[in-house]
This record gives sequence, structure tokens and C-alpha cells, in this order.
Amino acid sequence: MDAQGRWRADDIDPADQWVLNPDTGDYELRLTPSGGQSSVPGPRRSRGGPGPQLRSPAGAPAAPRGRTAPVRDTPAPRGPEVPGPRRRRAPEPPPSRRKGRPKKSKTKKVLIWTGGIMAFVLVGTSAAAYLYYEHLNNNITALPDDGAGTGGFSKDRAINILLIGTDKRTGKGNEGYGDSGSVGHADTTILLHVSKDRTNATALSIPRDLIVNIPDCPTTQKDGTKKTIPGTAETRFNESLGQEGRTPSCTMRTVTEITGLVPDHFMVADFNAVKTLSTAVGGVEVCLAKDINDPKSHLKLSKGKHTIKGSQALAFVRTRHSVGFGGDLSRIQLQQQFLSSLMRKLKSNDTLTSPSKMLDLAEAGTKALTVDSKIADIKKLAALGQEIGKVNTKNLTFATAPVADNPDGATVSLIESKAKTLFTYMKEDISLTKVKSQEKAKVAARLKGSRSAASEVRVNIYNGGAAAGSAQETLTWLQNEEGVLKSSQLGNADKTQKTTTLEYAPDQADQARKLADIMGLTASQLKPGESETTAQGLPAMRLVLGKDYKGAGVTADDPSKATDGVQNVQADKTVCAK
Repeated sequence: MDAQGRWRADDIDPADQWVLNPDTGDYELRLTPSGGQSSVPGPRRSRGGPGPQLRSPAGAPAAPRGRTAPVRDTPAPRGPEVPGPRRRRAPEPPPSRRKGRPKKSKTKKVLIWTGGIMAFVLVGTSAAAYLYYEHLNNNITALPDDGAGTGGFSKDRAINILLIGTDKRTGKGNEGYGDSGSVGHADTTILLHVSKDRTNATALSIPRDLIVNIPDCPTTQKDGTKKTIPGTAETRFNESLGQEGRTPSCTMRTVTEITGLVPDHFMVADFNAVKTLSTAVGGVEVCLAKDINDPKSHLKLSKGKHTIKGSQALAFVRTRHSVGFGGDLSRIQLQQQFLSSLMRKLKSNDTLTSPSKMLDLAEAGTKALTVDSKIADIKKLAALGQEIGKVNTKNLTFATAPVADNPDGATVSLIESKAKTLFTYMKEDISLTKVKSQEKAKVAARLKGSRSAASEVRVNIYNGGAAAGSAQETLTWLQNEEGVLKSSQLGNADKTQKTTTLEYAPDQADQARKLADIMGLTASQLKPGESETTAQGLPAMRLVLGKDYKGAGVTADDPSKATDGVQNVQADKTVCAK
């Protein structure tokens, strides 16, 4: 009998199988009300219990309706005998161990964010995982990371988890979604970065049609042999998985190549993950700003809010031709909306207080997952979920790598300056949902007045302690992307300095305001003083890039600018697809 059959014998709701034992003060799982049925053996024994019993984890469901005591499996303890005829006293009542309202436990905290590792990991932290640990472990499929990861997440540093949704048509009912012979490419890829202090997180979507350089990839093949798959230059990102026998470790290496972030672990899910998880929680609410009828994804929904699950949920996250511009970027936005809503549903009391839903989630999630072998264990998944669960959803941002269409109309390329800003913010644990309001106010006060046009800004750029090549990189960025054509780079400054500064003369205040806007300079970085001259003898400001300089296009005063023009969704917000 499978796990779900065991836990739901004779259509009994799992909530009705938990019984309070007054002798121990613990809840026990009874699969049948008959007096001869013993408790189900489990990984833990009840304290002082008369046999192998399962204990409820902290925060277990309330005692079932209509029951006040468990069925005893052994004779009750005897009281002391008295002289005279052989008579027995009634058993002495056990010491009172009645408990008040249980305190909020660590297990509850884990459950609060079963969505901590997005849709695919949550279930590893459910209460049910503690009840049939070995069974759930056996559900999980594991693959080596071939040295592409960090070796494991840690509680005392930032966490990076790579979530990969493949287009492999495995599972019942999935063969009809076109390309039935797909080897399973990286069709949907999200890099989840959680800050070291657990105050914020960024979930970065990487478009499947992004042109990248896939590096050489040492892999472990299905038969256990080792093989290094040669890299491929200038190809679609989705070919980092499946193509040429590439494994998820190849996708990990490619993501590191793009972002500079090394994932700790990977998790892969196929079409069934969306279907089973959405069904397990009783459906996910989505919102449409218009009617959708997409024959390719099989989605047909009217304008407004809907609760979807199963095949309809899969159709929703696959839809692209009927929303936005009809491309993969529009579909990414739908997927981000769906995952945000799924997380909110998983955090809701409607889910957390339902034993049957939690059991369904544990079963569905572990069967849907393929993870790297270093985390293929329920306890490790639970620990990871607990760490990620410390982040408030209002500080979790779904962002998309900033890209521009290529001339072929079918692929995209990174917008380097914006991508660099976004990746730098992730590396430095800067929340994309927070704004340094005090600093912004200081800058606004200092920079009151008009601003020159970018084409009128004249500035000489020096390297005063930044990374080698920063002055030239900044010059190229200012001229080619920001229109600051009257700029020059004059090599190294006469001395190094900790902070980047912009010195300007009184009559150059308008230019200083404009350049500060472009570069995100703070009030303390603006230095009224004297101007110098350009090679043509014209007055120019003096920009010295200090040791704090993060690179061209990386603004300093306002993290929210990192996603200007970049597709993003906050996890606690409801967005209607257009």
C-alpha cells in the first residue's frame, strides 16, 4: 500500500486519526477505532508509551472529534494490592500532565514558509515529513552536482538555490504538449538568493532564449561514468540542460558564468510538479486582466480571478501566446505571478492547519523533485526551508534578468550595465524592495534645482582605487548608454581614496546634479570645489572612482533602481496578467 493509502484507510480524514493519550500528554496516530488495533510503528516513540507509537510533532492537529482517550493496546497499570482476599484497587490515576495551549514551535516556524524554497521545496518542511521520513526520502530522486555547487548551504552565510523546470513531457497526460521527445531542457530557471541575515531574497528568472556561453561541464552520466561535455559558445541558455547529455550541474555552471553567483544546490521539477502541488493545496488563485483562450497551452479563462489546479495550472504557467507580447518574457511574468500566489497559499492557515493538505504536499513535492545528492534528505530540506522561511514575503522580489531582443527576433541578450547592477545587488544582499529613504532625502536636498542634459555634462574620470579598468569601463558606459559624450578617462588619480567623489565648481552644479542622477551618487560623494579642463581646454568636473566603486551602472543610493526597466514582481503582491 502506498503512503497515501496508509494514511487514509477507509476514507478516514487524517485529522480524525490523532488521539490524545492522557497518560503521556502526547498525540498518537490511530488508523482504526477498533480496540485491537495497535499504533502504527514510526520513527519516534511516545514517552512512557506502552509500545511503538508515532508522536505528533509540535503543533499537531487537535484531538479528533468525539474522542477523549486512546484505545489501549496493553493492560492498564495496576495499583498496589491490599491484605485480605485477592482484590484489586482501581488503577491509580496517572499524574496530571494536561498541557495548556502549546507554544509556537520551531516546527510551526518551518511550516510558516513551506514556500521558502519556492514551490518545489516547501513540502520538505511539512509536519508529515517527520511521520514517514524514510518513505518520503525514497520518493526523492537525486543526481550529483559534479562539483558545480558550493558543497552545501550554511546557516551563517547567504543561500543560493537553483530551481529548474524542464520541458520533458514525462507523466500521465503530458505527452500532448508538443515536442513530446524533448530530453528536458532548462525551460524555466530561477536562481533564488537569500541574504545572509535572512531579511530579504531575490528570485531571478533567467530567460530560456538568452544567448550565453555554456562552459565545459564535467558530468556523471546515468550509468555512473564520468564525462566532460565540451562547452558551446553563443547558444540558448535552455541548452545547458539535456542537450548533448548535459545534467543540472551544467546549468549550475552556466548560471555562475552569467551572474557570478555559485548555487549551493539545484532542484529540478517536471510538468507534474505544477499539477500535483497546485492540487495538493486545493488550488492557486490567479488574476487575468483580459479573457485568455490559448489553444497551444490549452488555457481558456475569462477576465478576473480564478482558482486553478492540476492541468489548468500547468496550462497557465505554459501560456505565452495570449499574454503580453506573446513571448517567453511574458510567460515568465505569469510564472512569477503563479509562484507568488502559491507561496501565499502555502503560508495561509487554510493550508498549515490541514493535516490532509500537508500530507498531500509532502507526498506530491518529494515525488516531483530531483535534487542534488548533497541535499537529498528530508531533514536537510527541512533545515533549508527553515532558513529561507525567515524571509518575509514582502521582501522577496521576483526579478527577470534584463535583456533586449536580438535581430533574429527569437533570442535575447543581456543588457550588460543593468544586469551587472542587478547581480551586484544580489551578491551584496541588498534588498530590491527597500529604499534608503534618508539617503534619498539628503541627495534630493543637495541636488535641488535644474539639471543639465547628459550631452552637456563634461567630466574627467580617474581611477582612485577601483578595480583595474574601471575608468575606461565607466567612460564607455557613460558615452554609449547614457549620452555623456563630453567625458574622458585620464588614468589613475594621484592617490587612492576609499570613497568615489565628484568635484565640481559652483557653475557646474547643474551638470553635477545630472551626473549624480545617472550614477546614483550620494550627497556625501558630491564635493563643491574647483573644476579642471578637458583636452580641448574646456572646464570639466573631476570624478574619482574610489575603492567603494562597484562598477559602471551600479547605482549606490537606491536599491529599487536596480530593477528600473527590469521585469519584477513582489511576492506579497497580486498581479493581474495582461
